[in-house]
Amino acid sequence: MAGIHDDDSHQNAKKILLEMGHFFQVQDDYLDCYGDPAVTGKIGTDIEENKCGWLAVTALGLCTPAQRKVMEDNYARNEPQCVARVKALYTELDIQRHYAEYEEKSYQQLMQMIEEYSQILPEEMFIAFANKIYKRQK
Repeated sequence: MAGIHDDDSHQNAKKILLEMGHFFQVQDDYLDCYGDPAVTGKIGTDIEENKCGWLAVTALGLCTPAQRKVMEDNYARNEPQCVARVKALYTELDIQRHYAEYEEKSYQQLMQMIEEYSQILPEEMFIAFANKIYKRQK
């Protein structure tokens, strides 16, 4: 940050940017499963690759013991039917609704942090970054 040298400002920027980075990573996890490959430019493989992403962690927090067994039996398997079972479980658990709620809550929290911590930092820059990633599709 050009021209800003005090430690408090750097710590405040770090708080904002870490929150923004977490928000971005959760979006990336969501888009891996639900994004349009024609838009994202990639075919998601988090399920097959056993990624400990937001969707899997959220699903495990919501599922019944029987649903957990479906996850354990099918997650991290590079077989189309296993991936389909995990995605069907995500549908059962209404993961897309949970994500939409998370996205909105996180964006509002991020905007509050920007307002609270920007002080002498360029608030408009953080807002522009936040708006660029909010509701992103790729």
